[in-house]
Amino acid sequence: MSDYAAPLAEMRFVLDEIAELPALTKLDAFAQVTPDLVDAVLDGAQKLAGEVLAPLNRSGDIAGCVLENGIVRTPKGFREAYAQYVEGGWNEIALDEEQGGQGLPQALATAVSEMWSSANTSFALCPTLTMSAVELLIAHGTVEQKRIYLPKLATGEWTGAMNLTEPQAGSDLAALRTRAQPEGDHFRITGQKIFITYGEHDFTPNIVHLVLARLPDAPAGSRGISLFLVPKILVNEDGSLGARNDLRCVSLEHKLGIHASPTCVMSFGDAGGAIGWLVGEPHRGLNAMFTMMNRARLDVGLQGVALAERAYQQGRAFARARVQGRPVGADAAAPILQHPDVRRMLLSMRATSEAARALAYYTAAATDRARHEPVAAARALAQRRVDLLIPVVKAWSTDIGLEAASTNIQIHGGMGFIEETGAAQHFRDARIALIYEGTNGVQAQDLVGRKLARDQGAAARELIVEMRACDGELAASSGELARLRAPFGAGIAALDAATALLLDRYAAAPASALAGSVPYLRLMGIVAGGWLMAKSALAAERRLTRGDGDQRFAKAKIATARFYAEHILATAPALLPAIAGGDTVMSFDSELL
Repeated sequence: MSDYAAPLAEMRFVLDEIAELPALTKLDAFAQVTPDLVDAVLDGAQKLAGEVLAPLNRSGDIAGCVLENGIVRTPKGFREAYAQYVEGGWNEIALDEEQGGQGLPQALATAVSEMWSSANTSFALCPTLTMSAVELLIAHGTVEQKRIYLPKLATGEWTGAMNLTEPQAGSDLAALRTRAQPEGDHFRITGQKIFITYGEHDFTPNIVHLVLARLPDAPAGSRGISLFLVPKILVNEDGSLGARNDLRCVSLEHKLGIHASPTCVMSFGDAGGAIGWLVGEPHRGLNAMFTMMNRARLDVGLQGVALAERAYQQGRAFARARVQGRPVGADAAAPILQHPDVRRMLLSMRATSEAARALAYYTAAATDRARHEPVAAARALAQRRVDLLIPVVKAWSTDIGLEAASTNIQIHGGMGFIEETGAAQHFRDARIALIYEGTNGVQAQDLVGRKLARDQGAAARELIVEMRACDGELAASSGELARLRAPFGAGIAALDAATALLLDRYAAAPASALAGSVPYLRLMGIVAGGWLMAKSALAAERRLTRGDGDQRFAKAKIATARFYAEHILATAPALLPAIAGGDTVMSFDSELL
């Protein structure tokens, strides 16, 4: 398996030009964030990712996790790596200072998180869930819950876990059966949860579980779900650890990938009931949990970006070194990088991963603006953009991650199908991201059924207006940039038409509209990615004109944007028939499927 080196030049470019980090640092909340600080954070993260986490990726995949007498042992080196992560203060970099954090922009933290997931996806899942739990408690926890649990979660000294799924429920949370019985100032939790990532491990002395359960008087369905905080170890009034709570890991799942990340079956209440405390209002647990899930969905989308980058780096290294065959027009055998189709595959991986990275960083920066812009209207606009794009980042980016990992295997040829090269691990690790935190089909239904229908397409139209403004900038350009305009304009028109079509159809035939939601999400991802690639190319052209920075990098950015426009963005209008074809899906006799 090839080494991992964080693409720092690309990350810094996207932060500056797409996330507009220099403008973010003019907000009062980020006034302390200087260019030197940003460079120091990125440099420190890439060292931990490349020198500590990446070397454990392959060995962790081979060894996996082991359950011994209720204790999960993670692979050799993981526990020590996590201790370095905590010691370095990496867990809390984006938390506000009053919450024990460093107060850095979420956009910058997103670039750092990408490094963790590229280097070692299994490892990165643990802090991802912990920070989601932190955000949930900040938004919905009581003063006492925050006092007891937030400081340790913020630093990573304790970790968090999300407990939603049950054997009979899957994505249908309305069917969950876990119970919460009132007892004094707390509740007794009984039930079983499955697919609990890092539900048990040996990194930290305590794990804070956020558990969905039903109260005795709960109404049926999703309206009867409440949320509870259930620590692995009970915490005394003074913050010290007390007795073991009545919850345990009863088995580990044997998975296709992410072998070094323990996926647990958790049992609550085998000896009378695990002690837990209500978070938020009774019967409003899903509302609170979505705070955690939305953060997690952005992070899962970022995993797609990260694995696409890791697969691209490995494929590129192999293509440069592997000598096989004589390329067309050559006199002798040469590295396979010189073969046209291998070059096309690498460019496809590069272009789509850059587009997905731009979309993830842009969305992360919008979360910063939604919290810290001084004008209420600007905060509201940013939040609408976040709400619209979160399902796209999650689904489209993870699709791209899997496609890139598959393409990497193809570049390796037969060697890619052999585990020893490590290409297969990226594919196996990438596959789960399309499923967890809401399958990509669920994300597409959320995009159409909630995000579009809720505001009658207002947020989508705001985005399209910005895209058209960028198209106007391209109209004044020449040379390479002019080649972007026709595919970009056609993509915007297709997105506009598809949005109007689905809004009309959802009002009359929602099932038919939802049957076209997956291709619609892909269309939005491709066109939004094309928009940000066009913005990147325009920024690179400005740098060339000024003579700023690495000129080869800027030229490569423009060339990559052109490839994206001609090979990826050009396919966008072809999705319209599938988006409009929901009636075909719903009219098919299900007995014949």
